[in-house]
Order: sequence, then structure tokens, then C-alpha cells
Amino acid sequence: MKKIKKCHCWLAVFAAAVLFFTGCTKSNTAPAGDRTRGTISVYTALEDELVTEYLGVFNKKYPDIQVNVIRESTGVITARLLAEKDNPQADLVWGTAASSMMVLDQLGLLEPYAPEGIERILSKFKSDKAVPTWVGIDAWETAFVVNTVELEKLGLKVSDIKSYQDLLRPELKKHIVMSNPNSSGTGFLTVAGVLQLNGKDSGRGWDYLTKLHENVDQYVHSGSKPAKMAAAGECVIGVSFGYAGISQKQKGAPVAVIFPAEGSGWDMEANALMKKPAINPAASTFLDWAISDEAMNLYKENYPIIATGGDGTYEGYEGDPLTLLIDNDFVWTASNRETILNRWMTQFDSKSAAK
Repeated sequence: MKKIKKCHCWLAVFAAAVLFFTGCTKSNTAPAGDRTRGTISVYTALEDELVTEYLGVFNKKYPDIQVNVIRESTGVITARLLAEKDNPQADLVWGTAASSMMVLDQLGLLEPYAPEGIERILSKFKSDKAVPTWVGIDAWETAFVVNTVELEKLGLKVSDIKSYQDLLRPELKKHIVMSNPNSSGTGFLTVAGVLQLNGKDSGRGWDYLTKLHENVDQYVHSGSKPAKMAAAGECVIGVSFGYAGISQKQKGAPVAVIFPAEGSGWDMEANALMKKPAINPAASTFLDWAISDEAMNLYKENYPIIATGGDGTYEGYEGDPLTLLIDNDFVWTASNRETILNRWMTQFDSKSAAK
């Protein structure tokens, strides 16, 4: 997705999240050793094609650093990091949901580190510690990816799909595919967004999800897969994220990308250095590069909201993308993550696709 015009924005709606962490931090001095060579282990939830593109640029600049990537969806990466907490295997995390970073930080699993150029990152995109424990790079949001051809076969028009409530239409029974929140960050931000729009703990959000479940054919373990399935005609509506749908449309798929009228749930992708007995010096080089202008220029080709600012008119978006986002309570989301996931699993996992 190519950006058309460049200007300035920030995520004021993220302000509450910076209150989540307090306390002292370590120095931001990079670990001793050769920072330009070696092998690093990177865990990421970025899309496969983006990882390949971004690493190609990094490898040209740092040919002597070998990057071994473990790429999984957000939920899988988060679960793996938690399982490895007593013996961390990753040197760093790259492009994984900030709500997950907050959980890891709360458990003391992240090493404070201020990457080179940190002063360019808007305060809403990094932890509030003197030396940040995580740094955001971009944000992404819930979208409905609608196959217009298949929708018309059901007697519906694109204009009939404007809101979360429209997904409950009886014509859509078993025609919706959604991401599983236990394995997908997109699935989790969507579920958390629905709950927040319905009073968080009021019960209305769970009532809505129960009704939606009747129209869901399956829950898949990827944030982008519902968009790809809608594009291929394997479902009528894929509940995915904006970029995934827009990229399918740009490839010629007969899809419309709808942002729910009530507002989109959202999260940001963030980076962090893992706390380990021996910190790999090359990991700090990667984290420096991962918020550099070079990296940000790559991110903004695919995401309209990036950590250094930059909004405007984008292909696939009508107006300022920030207007599409709910007033997200990241503190509540992080604090209630396990409870939300456990309840969702109990009630809705019967339709989850096989892993």
C-alpha cells in the first residue's frame, strides 16, 4: 500500500496506556561486544511477506549479522515467550502487539533499552520508563473484508455491511471467517474492541460475540487469512485488518474493505529486548535499525499509523485513519487478556480451525 501524501499525526487515544508501568530502569548502554556481526534470534508476528521485505533491507546494511526468525501469529509468539520465561530463547521481539509487550513487561521479561533515535518516537508509542522496555512501530485495526460477488449471491449489497450489528444478519449464517484471538493479535484486538464498545465487563459484549458465533463458519489462526479467504471466495466476509484487505483489493480481488461504523478495535506493533543472562550485542543493532528512518519508510508503505507520526490520504482509506479507531483502553486490555482469552476459548473454540 503506497502512501500518497505525508503530514503529521499522533495517537492521543493511547495516552492512558503509558500509566501502566512505573519503577526504575537500567542504563541504556548497549551491551559490550561487536554489534555488527553475529547471529540473533528474532521472534516476530509481522506478516511473512513483510518480514522477507524488511530483512532484505537490513541484511544489505548489516551483511555480517545473521537473523534467525521465528514468525508466528501474535498469540503463538506471546505464549511461546511466556513458556520460555525461565530460559529465554529469543534475543528480541519485533513487531508484536503492544498489549502482549505490556504482559511481558509486567512479568519482568523485558530488558530496558533505548534504541538510537528514540527521541523521534512519539511518547504514546513507548513505555514511560526512563529507559523504555518496549517501543512501538505502527498500528493496525479491525476491518471487514467483503467479497462483493459472493455477497450479492446472498441478496445483499456492500452498503448493507456498515457495522458490527450488520454481521448478525441471518443471510450471513456460516459465511463469516474470523481470526482466533488465542492465536492471532488481530483476533484479540477485535474481541477486545467489541467488549470495550459494549461496556467492557457489562456482559453485552459477550452476548454480541455469542450471536456473531452463529454466523461464523470458522476461526482461523492468522490475522490476514480471513482477508485472503474472502478474496478467494472461500467466505463472504473475513474479519481481518485493514492492510490485509486493502492489499487483496489492490491485487484485483473483488473485495470491499469496511471499517465498522462503531469504530475499529486496534493495537500497535512493538519491539523489545528480551532479558537474558547474556545480552547479544547485535540485538541492539537490530533494534536501532528497526526504528530508523529507513525502517519507518518501509512500515509506512503498509500501515498508515507509524510511531514517528505521518498521516494523510492513503489508498483504501477515506480521510484520516485515526478517526476509525476506538478509544482503546490498553491498560484494561492487558490486565484482562488472560480472562478474555480463557472465556472466549470456553465458549467459542468449537469452530476453531485445526492448527
